[in-house]
Amino acid sequence: MSLFAGIDEVTDPDVLASLSHDEAEWAPVGRAVAAVRPRSTEEVARIVAGCAERGLSVVPRGAGTGLSGGANAVDGCVIVDLSKMTAILEVDADNMICVVQAGVVNNDLKAAVAKHGLWYPPDPASSPWSTIGGNVATNAGGLCCLKYGVTRDYVLGLTAVVGGPAGDYGTVARLGRRTTKGVSGYDLTSLFVGAEGTLGVVTDVTLKLRPARKEPPRTVVGAFGSVVSAGEAVAETTRQGLLPAALELLDRATLQAVEEWKHLGLSADAEALLLAQIDTPGAAGAEEAAAVAGAFTRAGALWAEQSTDEVEAEQLFAARRLAYPAMERLGPVLTEDVCVPRSAVPGMLAAIEEIGARHQVIIATIAHAGDGNLHPLIITPAGDDAARVAAQAAFSEILEKAIAAGGTVTGEHGVGLLKRAGMRQELSPAVLAMQSAVKRTLDPLNLFNPGKVVGEP
Repeated sequence: MSLFAGIDEVTDPDVLASLSHDEAEWAPVGRAVAAVRPRSTEEVARIVAGCAERGLSVVPRGAGTGLSGGANAVDGCVIVDLSKMTAILEVDADNMICVVQAGVVNNDLKAAVAKHGLWYPPDPASSPWSTIGGNVATNAGGLCCLKYGVTRDYVLGLTAVVGGPAGDYGTVARLGRRTTKGVSGYDLTSLFVGAEGTLGVVTDVTLKLRPARKEPPRTVVGAFGSVVSAGEAVAETTRQGLLPAALELLDRATLQAVEEWKHLGLSADAEALLLAQIDTPGAAGAEEAAAVAGAFTRAGALWAEQSTDEVEAEQLFAARRLAYPAMERLGPVLTEDVCVPRSAVPGMLAAIEEIGARHQVIIATIAHAGDGNLHPLIITPAGDDAARVAAQAAFSEILEKAIAAGGTVTGEHGVGLLKRAGMRQELSPAVLAMQSAVKRTLDPLNLFNPGKVVGEP
């Protein structure tokens, strides 16, 4: 018997199981009672109202590419799979905005607005698969966020199905605006960005766009004898006041894994590569590229040069995007997402190496190095319980080191289930109490994605 008449419902147990978790390794997964696939805000409102009446929790889900367990089922929940809500409702080229449903894939949005001479900059490595709703849930960043900002910088407004003081559960709230400026009341739109579905179900989003870039970006590649010296180059680039569109780090283990999988023709002779992308047009861009290469050289690069081959440059950035699935082929991967001040990047990279050696675990490191967002990938053999325990211990120590360096336990993946204890280390009791109070006020039934973010560790 269908719980919600007229709304697509998943009945196959294997499909339901596949929809019950994201990509977070070893995060707990509960047993959902059902999964539904709405196609409109009105259907989501019916689902939320029905769940409130029946006492069923609501766990929103996009593409399931998350890495913190934020989309994992809890026992007795209904999974609201938003992947069928794929309509691009409006592209307003005159005002450089668009309105899209939550299930629109990031790259599909980019392609759609490009036809209007526009560009949506946030570009997580998962952009070929991840959805705008999921990006909003975690305030996703990506390769271009160093220069162009993260998802929150582009969300002008959104529609969410909520409960609590807004009215009965199933109330449709339209937050924010279409204008570039506006301070009418509290910024509830930003509150929902990064909330991981714990305050309501986001169904559509109004996004700010930029003019499309007029020239292909320039790529500067630097090879280094260690990841620490690559980190020194990041600090030097910052000291020189240089702001590439992207500044990405890949270590040797990552390059080898991608090459063995995809055979892109990449060389993995160095211990680490830094990839800088400069999109300043004309002669100024050429000068900026030369300055970045100079910063790399002063920091000890084995070599640093501008790539003159656009295909080669694209392959290097493709390797960066493919890093996680390439490493996943080698065994279970516990993925970190710490972010530290840019001046602390070299020390943090050294700490990661020391922690890996001490716990005898393999850690491959990739990073949005330009903004201090590091993604150590802790790889373990499948079925090796001792290696799993060591990996989890290393994971916890890396969080502690990031906090000690003045950083955060998550830059863009979200707290979900994996980082709740780390969040409690990072934030003061007063701040944690404020966050819990917001959750209780907006969701007094604890209906929306319970146990995540502010849930008990």
